[in-house]
Amino acid sequence: MKTIFSTLFLVVFSVVFHAQNKWETAKKTALENKELILLNFSGSDWCIPCIKLHKNIIETEDFKKLETENVIVYLNADFPRNKKNQLSAELKKENASLADQYNQKGIFPYTLLLNAEGKILKTWEGLIPGDALAFSKEIREIKENQKP
Repeated sequence: MKTIFSTLFLVVFSVVFHAQNKWETAKKTALENKELILLNFSGSDWCIPCIKLHKNIIETEDFKKLETENVIVYLNADFPRNKKNQLSAELKKENASLADQYNQKGIFPYTLLLNAEGKILKTWEGLIPGDALAFSKEIREIKENQKP
């Protein structure tokens, strides 16, 4: 009986922890590491510009260096439509909450650069112009110009 209660407790705890995990963890990590947050709203299975943005920028080595070099914490708020790509209820709820706060117009793709407190520093509507290297350079410059 103890094992059942222990297991149940762990499952409930992990679900509650995960439900607030993505956004809160991103803010905490950004604050601890003096990073910015890059929040991207996408429709991964229906939005052609979103798919291009991920392929041509987000999935490149130039962009990934921003994460590994502690420049940004990347967060994707995805809104897939196909049944096979549906997210968990918790993730849907968190993405909807992020959209209520940062993407009330429902623009896809929509990318925001935020400080660790969630203040908007820069936004990009639609497909980001240029390549991953130019985008990464722009983010680095914005970070360098932030007050310590």
